[in-house]
Amino acid sequence: MAHLKQDSVAGQPIAVFGAYGHTGRFVVSELRRRGSTPILCGRDPEKLATLGASHPGLQLRVASIDDPDALDRALAGAAAVINCAGPFLDTAPALIEAALRARIHYLDLAAEQGAVIATFERFSTAARDAGIAVIPAMAFYGGLGDLLATAAMGDWTEADEIRIAIALDSWLPTRGTRLTGARNTAKRLVVSGNRLQAIADPPPMRRWDFPAPFGAQEVVGLPLSEIITISRHLRSPEIHAYMNLEPLKDLRDPDTPPPTPVDASGRSSQKFLADVVVRKGGERRRAVAHGRDIYAVTAPLVVEAAVRLVTGSCETTGVASAGQGFDARDFLASLKAEDIAIELD
Repeated sequence: MAHLKQDSVAGQPIAVFGAYGHTGRFVVSELRRRGSTPILCGRDPEKLATLGASHPGLQLRVASIDDPDALDRALAGAAAVINCAGPFLDTAPALIEAALRARIHYLDLAAEQGAVIATFERFSTAARDAGIAVIPAMAFYGGLGDLLATAAMGDWTEADEIRIAIALDSWLPTRGTRLTGARNTAKRLVVSGNRLQAIADPPPMRRWDFPAPFGAQEVVGLPLSEIITISRHLRSPEIHAYMNLEPLKDLRDPDTPPPTPVDASGRSSQKFLADVVVRKGGERRRAVAHGRDIYAVTAPLVVEAAVRLVTGSCETTGVASAGQGFDARDFLASLKAEDIAIELD
């Protein structure tokens, strides 16, 4: 499948809910780069107006999750909606229901495991019957790990274990990240013994040999939405996720500032590396992604997914994960190297 042209989404507006948020702004800019005319949506009229001043000519639509009529008006005429407004435990159900009423595709950026579980359990049948795709966790956390694991599996139909390790050189959390963390108090889940179960308390630690520039580091179990999405379509009795320790110190410090832009695109200097190892017997397969700014890189991930859906190049319906809904290797190959570099065995 060839990479989609910019003009392939012209005339197919994509609504962005939470467009004025930190990640939402990256998503709006990426949609415009791809040739789409996004509809800017959100709960705060003043913040919408400020964002609109940077994007003259785009429609601004105010709506809140507790007003179904306003949500319907916000999504009118859109081909899809990208939900960038967390906590997704709160916003996803209302936005998915609005997408179902409008019969348009829905994508979000949920890292919360509970939000993704609820999406699969509550909306799979309704989305399939409506002929739309609902893609939760189409972001750095969730979608990227799922795509890498699926690509690494290749022709294997099952694996003995799937392990994902994230390395960040720092983590300057956005306000949305902090709000989501405060809201998301449920026990984190891993797949062990072929079933979802709570991670050990305290979470396990191990040594992980990351590729350069991170190298060998101590990591701690930190399962996010990728555990849920991967377990929905890849067969493995053990699925675990980890993160190196340094960024977690930043995240736990209430005085850590939000991200600071270092270039015209608004990206921060943060470096990331996602390392996925899939094992079957004595054979291991690996997939690695590295780049800069976990919030910024979410934009090309979710926009590529949205473009594939609205242009009909992907005919997925129902609730699906990134790796389940798209050809993982083709999807990863379509991403620009300056956004994210991918290395597959």
